[in-house]
Amino acid sequence: MVNAILIVLDTLRQDHVGCYGNTWIKTPHLDKFAKESVKFTRMYPESLPTLPARKAIYTGKRVFPFTDDKLGKTKSARGDIIADALGAPGWSCISDSQDTLAERFNRKKYVTALFSDVYHQFKPGYNFNRGFDQWKWIRGQEEDAYLSGPRISDDVLKEYLTSKEDGISAGTIFGQYMMRRFLQNVRWWRSETDTFTAQVFRAAGEWLDMNYDALIKGKGFITVESFDPHEPWNPPLQYIRLYEKDPDWEKGCRKVSHSIYGPASILSEKELKNLRTRYAAEVSLVDTWFGYFIDYIKRIGIWDDSIIVVVSDHGHMLGEHGLIAKAANPLGREVADLVAMIRFPEGEGSGKTCDKFCYHHDIATTICEVCGVSANNMDGKNLLKLVQDDGLTYYDHISIAWGGSVAVYDGDFWYNGYVWDTEGGSLFDVNKDPRLTENIILQAPDKAKELLKLCWGDAREPIDMEFMRKFKDLLGCTPVTKRLTKQDKK
Repeated sequence: MVNAILIVLDTLRQDHVGCYGNTWIKTPHLDKFAKESVKFTRMYPESLPTLPARKAIYTGKRVFPFTDDKLGKTKSARGDIIADALGAPGWSCISDSQDTLAERFNRKKYVTALFSDVYHQFKPGYNFNRGFDQWKWIRGQEEDAYLSGPRISDDVLKEYLTSKEDGISAGTIFGQYMMRRFLQNVRWWRSETDTFTAQVFRAAGEWLDMNYDALIKGKGFITVESFDPHEPWNPPLQYIRLYEKDPDWEKGCRKVSHSIYGPASILSEKELKNLRTRYAAEVSLVDTWFGYFIDYIKRIGIWDDSIIVVVSDHGHMLGEHGLIAKAANPLGREVADLVAMIRFPEGEGSGKTCDKFCYHHDIATTICEVCGVSANNMDGKNLLKLVQDDGLTYYDHISIAWGGSVAVYDGDFWYNGYVWDTEGGSLFDVNKDPRLTENIILQAPDKAKELLKLCWGDAREPIDMEFMRKFKDLLGCTPVTKRLTKQDKK
């Protein structure tokens, strides 16, 4: 029998991890794990943002074209409409018609648990804890209504917000509310062990101890969700010092630690540098506690008797394409390229790198088939077979859906635009332009149409284009709010 351990790291950029080629971010534990597992370089989300991605991971089902999530069809038990949150279809509870990984493992008499600080999963009406024998929500991330006081003063809050004179975006408006709540939630912290990622991985480690009898028999399934390195980026000072030696690094600018979801020009050059430092430091913080948990797995004696999956849901632009955001359009590789590594039982394939296309929803199928659990009715593929057979390929392209926008990548060209036609879209030659900076759609319009048609073919059901058009200007976290910046004034 084989244990299953699923670790999801929110907002972890592939290009900010050492084993993926980064030379300045310090991620020794993730890098070591990469050597002890199979590293995937072309895993992509099937749908975005946060909750649609997790629905695919938890169920092995494609979410696009969001047929289950049309307004009025997806409701909580009380009948409240909860689909369309943040303007993103798929942002809803898991359909009752779909089995979750936890439910499938429960039927095989596995002991199951979820440890998470991803507060979206636990909002009223959402059911991402469905099927777990035990689950724990670590409270306080972002705008979680955890602590109502003492209230953060306006003077303290102002230090963390951008100046209205420099510009207003969706993120700066949201930041006024979110940062006050967040600062209230974390004001009691005294040490690194109080950070969210430490709380999550320590709680997961304790569960390993408490369920040793089941785990040693290969009958445990645990999902560990770390919202970090998602914003707000507030790592302990010792992690900042890994990247910033100047003791006056914050002097003369604001402590902006939340995403702007708008133009990077809102920030000063020093504020943007500091924001990037905070993100890098938070990545290293997550790496530390990830390493703590992996060492726990080894110490307890289930390292070779488990399948261990580590994956991110998406990344975040930190000034690239002129934005500080994760966005549907433009959907850059900073957001779409995922960290994905799998340690198969007995270390099969360890040290290999898989450069073949794969998806989030392949994870659930892989976990189930490796553990001898039914994967019936899943859309995903078994990634162990992909690693074992050099001649096997599941996909010749990938498509990513977010609201009314999609991205399609065939290994050579990257299309990003609306799902109904290519008007207003963009096309990039990835081999010549890997960072997607030069739009060539006017030179190759037929190629853009070809890629868009591939996306249509990936939909598991007919696409309701009229429904999709409703999200043209409601693209979730995409910075669509009208803004005024210094540049606009000139």
